[in-house]
Amino acid sequence: KIVNQKLFDNFSDDQLVDFMKKMVWERALHEQTMNFSRQGRLGFYAPTEGEEASEMGSISAMSSNDYLFPAYRDLPQLIQHGASVNQGFLWSIGIAVGNDYGDTRAWMPQIIIGAQYVETAGAALGIKKNGDKDTVAFTYTGDGGTSQGDFYEGMNFASSFQAPALFFVQNNGWAISVPRKTQTGAETLAQKAVAMGIPSIQVDGMDILAVYQATKEARDYVTAGNGPVMLETLTYRYGAHSSAGDDPSRYRTKEEEQPWFDRDPLIRLRKILTDKKLWSQEQEDKLVEEYKDSFKQEMKDAEATPKQTVTEMLKTTFEVPTPNIKKQIAEFEAKE
Repeated sequence: KIVNQKLFDNFSDDQLVDFMKKMVWERALHEQTMNFSRQGRLGFYAPTEGEEASEMGSISAMSSNDYLFPAYRDLPQLIQHGASVNQGFLWSIGIAVGNDYGDTRAWMPQIIIGAQYVETAGAALGIKKNGDKDTVAFTYTGDGGTSQGDFYEGMNFASSFQAPALFFVQNNGWAISVPRKTQTGAETLAQKAVAMGIPSIQVDGMDILAVYQATKEARDYVTAGNGPVMLETLTYRYGAHSSAGDDPSRYRTKEEEQPWFDRDPLIRLRKILTDKKLWSQEQEDKLVEEYKDSFKQEMKDAEATPKQTVTEMLKTTFEVPTPNIKKQIAEFEAKE
């Protein structure tokens, strides 16, 4: 049900349909990528099912001028920001050529938990020093990431210099098997930003319209020269932490999960659009089939890419190889 008609009326029918298409796209990407992972065709993959409203709502409010620093669960946002599905697959396989995004203002997904917060703070300071008025550096982490030192250091740095940064925390309830309630003694994750002098917002991460609106207002605040903002989206990770063998049934109950399944962001927007005669199950099924066919072709293209050698990996580690890496390059070139 619509709880804020005045706010809802700000969205056109085309925008509402576009939001739905993006969430259906992400759900289909998740399902197909999980199939590829089970087939042994990909390396590491972090499922996103359940977080579509949080991810698509936030990225839709950002500009192509903005710099994205994604974590490993943020491939959908990276692709929506300008990277290709093929590059996402290449990243998972471990082929560095997939990290060349051309003119897309994005860094490759960060595996080290929280490190992207420090990178974002540095980029935001660079934006400010360059005098870019309508550009923001933005990043994501999960609830577990808020326990890392880089989380605090990055936000404190950005706050100290009033740099144009937008920090997202996707609170999906779990840091692998550690529940949010034992992750921290803080009442909310959003209020952690207050200690660094950063205004923060907690938003329903299962409502794409709420996430979009909160992100839009936060970005407007940042680009007006007011310094950084942090958003906590309350969402849920439906499946495992990653494709590496985590089994959520060992630490979660069906009774706990069911209320979150009832809040599925696709179900919520689907009902509204169906009632407005803007959406149908047949339309959605056709889209899913088209999306999955395109993902299968992207996977074939990724698999056709020449595999990366150890020497190539070493040469792309640093722009100027260290003496130790130079020695390793010479050793592997002799073997290859």
